[in-house]
Amino acid sequence: MIPQLRAWHERYGETGLTIVGVHSPEFLWERSYDRVVAATKEAGIRYPVVQDNDHAIWKRFGVWAWPTSILIDRKGILRYQHIGEGGYAETESMIRRLLTERG
Repeated sequence: MIPQLRAWHERYGETGLTIVGVHSPEFLWERSYDRVVAATKEAGIRYPVVQDNDHAIWKRFGVWAWPTSILIDRKGILRYQHIGEGGYAETESMIRRLLTERG
């Protein structure tokens, strides 16, 4: 998932796509801020990543599995959700579609 997110960030960032990674830890050792910062740097992630240790964001969007991709439009409406790996072409198609919408 991370390679696709990096590519989309590079490809569509200047045309309006904002990627925000949400780190919702599965294990206690994944909750450390320093570990998240180190892992983000090691993976070459250049978009913001928020730490969701209490799974508030996870619960807000009804997420139940890793990874889950969510696309939210310019009005703040959830328009697309994909659970699991794969579906990258479909997700990118929806990104392009949402970027062409105005409003």
